Amino acid sequence: MRFAMPNGPLSSKLFDLAKQYIPGGVNSPVRAFRNVGGDPFFVRRAKGCRIWDVDGRELIDFVGTWGPAILGHAPVTVIEAIHTAAKEGVSFGIPNPYEVEMARTICEWVPSIEKVRMVSSGTEATMSAIRLARGFTGRHRLVKFDGCYHGHSDSLLVAAGSGALTHGNPDSAGVPPAFAELTTVLPFNDEAALEELFAARGHEIAALIVEPYPANAGLILPKPGFLQKLRDITAKHGTVLIFDEVMTGFRLAKGGVQELEGIKPDLTCLGKVIGGGLPVGAFGGRADIMDHLAPLGPVYQAGTLSGNPVALAAGLAQLRELEKQNGYVHLEAIGQVMEEAVLEVLRRKGLGYRWYRRGSMFCLFFTETEVHNLQDAKTADLAAFRKFFHHCLDHGVYFAPSQFETGFISLAHTQAEMERTAEVASAALAAL
Repeated sequence: MRFAMPNGPLSSKLFDLAKQYIPGGVNSPVRAFRNVGGDPFFVRRAKGCRIWDVDGRELIDFVGTWGPAILGHAPVTVIEAIHTAAKEGVSFGIPNPYEVEMARTICEWVPSIEKVRMVSSGTEATMSAIRLARGFTGRHRLVKFDGCYHGHSDSLLVAAGSGALTHGNPDSAGVPPAFAELTTVLPFNDEAALEELFAARGHEIAALIVEPYPANAGLILPKPGFLQKLRDITAKHGTVLIFDEVMTGFRLAKGGVQELEGIKPDLTCLGKVIGGGLPVGAFGGRADIMDHLAPLGPVYQAGTLSGNPVALAAGLAQLRELEKQNGYVHLEAIGQVMEEAVLEVLRRKGLGYRWYRRGSMFCLFFTETEVHNLQDAKTADLAAFRKFFHHCLDHGVYFAPSQFETGFISLAHTQAEMERTAEVASAALAAL
């Protein structure tokens, strides 16, 4: 790197330089460490469940590229697939065989998806699914839930989670009031509010979009029957039900949350795991809805890099390896090990902090309030989380730099890493 830098840790020097050329010095807000204080570090390489920063520090990683690294970082099978595909060309803008194989795999693994279209990000997937739902129904109103993050498109950046929540600015500047007026926001897990809205305006609602397990305000789980209520009320009113499984799809089960919960949405948005660490998104569902997309129908959607051969080769290799290793069974077992360790630490320390986990996704909320929605999540003690985060980071364990994010376990995490993490977390809690 040909940079003229002052003396000091290389991460600090890189961050100072980055701030000269990149807004805030980062290309995604949560990376800025604003919620926890201090400056972000810069990664030089990653392998398995570990990352090494540019100053040589080694960390056990529970961020995992925010979800995609389900096999761990730089798995051999994915790297080999990338090399093989790249040798034939990195992009064509013309149909390629990987697109067909990925589409077939998605439709086979997710029963609710009859047809699918590839895009390049989760944001693009949710944005396109909503446009499609509006075009299909001829309606305009959208319903989402407080704290559910569905990407940064205008219609969806209203009462959002993830980086917007972390920075205390859930309603972004630059979103025209007209967009916000067409988006109704409800509390998650509130059936009464849902029924009241649909009774009054059900005939106006084109789509209801939801993270079935909200994972951008921590990890929040639906109350028993809530997802079925969403399915029933949207079907009754002719509203398109969209499951945003960008984070949970292929992460918790082959068929995602909808497989675990036995719910079939009309449309599903996917990403993260299906890219093997490269930029990929997808949306799919009922064939009669999907056939409203151009070139068959009047709803326009396009993308130069959609179906990129290198990204889809990486994703297909990752999915095949998951299947080969019986990955979801192993991930549940690793997750159970972590859960038992965390609960034991909380018990020994006499803390009532709330722990939530499904498979390889988890969150420890620094609150003794049961977390059923965003308002519950906001009762968390952010100062305590901040101290916990920095203690863990200083002792070689990297969790997401925000209370309002989900942690991820990979197949590369072993018993030894879990035991070390438990030791570090226990000391961090004792130091609060």
